[in-house]
Amino acid sequence: MREVPGLEPQYLRQRYVPEPMLGLRKIPVLGLAFLLAVASQALAAGERGPFSRLGPPDSPVNLYTVERGSGPTVLLIHGFGTNTFTWRHVMPDLARDHRVIAVDLKGFGKSDKPIDEHYSARDQAELLIELILARDLRNLTLIGHSFGGGVALLLALEADARLKGRISKLVLLDTIAYPQSIPVFFRLLESPVVSQVGVRMAPADFQIRMALRIAYYDNDKIGADEIEAYSEPMKTAAGKHAIIQSARQIVPPDLDEIAARYSTITLPTLILWCDHDRIVPLDVGLKLRRELKDARLRIISQCGHMPHEEQPEETMAEIRMFLGRPLNDSSDAAQIP
Repeated sequence: MREVPGLEPQYLRQRYVPEPMLGLRKIPVLGLAFLLAVASQALAAGERGPFSRLGPPDSPVNLYTVERGSGPTVLLIHGFGTNTFTWRHVMPDLARDHRVIAVDLKGFGKSDKPIDEHYSARDQAELLIELILARDLRNLTLIGHSFGGGVALLLALEADARLKGRISKLVLLDTIAYPQSIPVFFRLLESPVVSQVGVRMAPADFQIRMALRIAYYDNDKIGADEIEAYSEPMKTAAGKHAIIQSARQIVPPDLDEIAARYSTITLPTLILWCDHDRIVPLDVGLKLRRELKDARLRIISQCGHMPHEEQPEETMAEIRMFLGRPLNDSSDAAQIP
């Protein structure tokens, strides 16, 4: 798989393993104290670690983030079963002139995976509202894919309420938004017996490989890095619990009521959809384009459900045009005003 500079190559494979501790033996006590002092000053100056502690004090959740660049802020929200690794192709380019924050949702990637049942899109949105307020994010563009796009829509519905105008633009990639036929994988997870046997017993690598074969149009583009990055968090009991609970709650019980409010969203919105999506059909994107007051729809050719992974150049060109900083003067994507 092609390596993209600027996004910590193989960062998930390394899993942020510390440097050998033997090196600390060579640091004098005063030198170590100096390093600690510098670190304290950096934190005081606003430098942030990769985790944000959010949620109620009695049951907080640590969400992992990757942050790059400076400028207007972009928040990247991944889809079901993935994590920040999914943005590896687009994040370096966006970070050239934006402050880009990619977040692992609760239960995914490096974020906490508590043994509870709070894994709905609304639960995820509540945590991200806290993240936006805690980091005082403003003039914010939300980019959400699939389940993450559903979370982004919930945040957009709060753009003029709790978030008080902090969100300025919205980008939705093959987003869940309306009642639809659910892929068989999610229907199987609704059964306690099947979910226990399937998710808990089948090798995580196998599960991810099969899921990606459904999500991709061209299976030759599925690399070992993707399989490792998305399967690693599922190899623990907590990771298995998180994926089961998230799948069972992927369709909110009040989805009709939520969808009825989409027409109140006035944010400029770019909707990107793959022309061969077998998970969330194009009809969903077409309906969203009609409901949202200021939306444009672009169709990306020769991809399944993950345009930013299968066709990152076309996807990035469309996002650039929408943000007002084009990569070039033309795009091969089909355009629907």
